[in-house]
Amino acid sequence: MEKEKISKRKLQAIETKKKIFETARRLVLEYGIENVSVDSIVEATEVSKGAFYVHFESKDALLVALVNDYTNMADTDYKSFLKTLPDRMSTLDTLALMSEKISDFIEYWIGLENMRALYKAHLAKTVNTTSSISYNRELYKLFIDVLERGVRQGELREDIPVDSLSKHLILAIRGITFEWCIRHPDFDLKEQVLNHFKILLYGLKR
Repeated sequence: MEKEKISKRKLQAIETKKKIFETARRLVLEYGIENVSVDSIVEATEVSKGAFYVHFESKDALLVALVNDYTNMADTDYKSFLKTLPDRMSTLDTLALMSEKISDFIEYWIGLENMRALYKAHLAKTVNTTSSISYNRELYKLFIDVLERGVRQGELREDIPVDSLSKHLILAIRGITFEWCIRHPDFDLKEQVLNHFKILLYGLKR
């Protein structure tokens, strides 16, 4: 009987944490990270502030969980997208389409205000954003796989290590996204990413 009570209590705790997390995700997407408070989260979730702090020690801790979740969701989406592309597609076309997919995810899933807040967090170090910038991130591995295929097929130059090329491609996307954050609305993210990638990929062509 006691085991059953503990089981139900744990199940309820899991559901409460999930509800807080999903509500926070919805509010962040709708209003932006910096415009969402703990009070607004607990009010929308209909739980006490004490319940919030049982599961998340602070708003920043919750934001870390959200960043991790979005990083994993993005990389899973990119990996699934690559699998839909024809095997015979050229490496340069694959990389161009990949850059377009990434720019769409940034603009329409994460959004301008949240990207601005994320860059601010990167610089201020107030929130642990390691998952989105780590070189062990799945996104780097995806680029490396595509680049290695391009080298094997004789499409790409062989004198630059593919792990270095992968870092430079993502560095370009990150820099262009930052430019979008500071120049919006007079800066088209997808257009600029594609144009920049054409220049980079032309330099990689064998």
